Amino acid sequence: MPIKIDQGLPAVEVLKSENIFVMDDQRASHQDIRPLDVLIVNLMPTKIVTETQLLRLLANTPLQLNVEFLQMVSHKSKNTGAEHLSTFYKTFEQVKSHYYDGLIITGAPVENLPFEEVNYWEELGQIIEWSKTHVHSTLHICWGAQAGLYARYGVDKLRLDTKLSGIFKQRVVVPTCPLLRGFDDEFLAPHSRHTTIASEAIAHMDHLQVLAEGDEVGLSILATKDLREVYSFGHLEYDRDTLAKEYQRDVAAGLNPQVPVHYFENDNPELKPRLRWNLAAALFFSNWINYAVYQETPFDWQLVQSDPLSFSGL
Repeated sequence: MPIKIDQGLPAVEVLKSENIFVMDDQRASHQDIRPLDVLIVNLMPTKIVTETQLLRLLANTPLQLNVEFLQMVSHKSKNTGAEHLSTFYKTFEQVKSHYYDGLIITGAPVENLPFEEVNYWEELGQIIEWSKTHVHSTLHICWGAQAGLYARYGVDKLRLDTKLSGIFKQRVVVPTCPLLRGFDDEFLAPHSRHTTIASEAIAHMDHLQVLAEGDEVGLSILATKDLREVYSFGHLEYDRDTLAKEYQRDVAAGLNPQVPVHYFENDNPELKPRLRWNLAAALFFSNWINYAVYQETPFDWQLVQSDPLSFSGL
């Protein structure tokens, strides 16, 4: 699909080299369609890498997307330059009067902290509250999924005995859900986290469905029945070498990490990682854009601004 983003973004050249269609403003203006507006709250430290990963996956439908990035003003990034953020990222103050078809809230390396001790927690909470009336469907990823459940329902995360890192098998629980349309009975996905959400914590919430789970990962994908809230605890967006780089970083820091399981050939970190989740990732993001966002969001947001939560589709 054509994704309309700032042509100066570093991800543009990478995506063009992969033959992914990136549209400029002039060409987009000649298409007589309303593009979908998607906002990405990028909380990952390696922001440029995450930008490319997500844009690559959002480019798997024939729909046109306007993609914007949001930064936390209450947090100073240590790994991304201020010039990049000021050029390509907006603040909540700049977007809070706007309406978006889709919102993505990424993971963040802060899961060992209580939510309230994260320095941008109050700001993120405002964004999640705002999304209830200004966003049609929100996709929460990894820590972003745990944060979403805590902010919306008070469901807290649980600390794991050891870090969950590797490529894990998940079972499709609700094959009729549009988000998992086209999936096999089982699929693989990367996970990289120290915390989890207990099944019992959401069992009483009838409006939430467990869509996928696994013996090693527990809950994998949840969603409300209307698909306005989607929670994915894995990292389907990860590149082939993302877990390898995380492992090497932790080794260099003297953390003595375990080798990510089911990932390297023969579990040998000296060998090339195996890429076995790419199809599931592409299908999941395509389904989210098509069924949770495009099929339900209105052509004109003005039609539902007075009561967005009551909107049920065209």
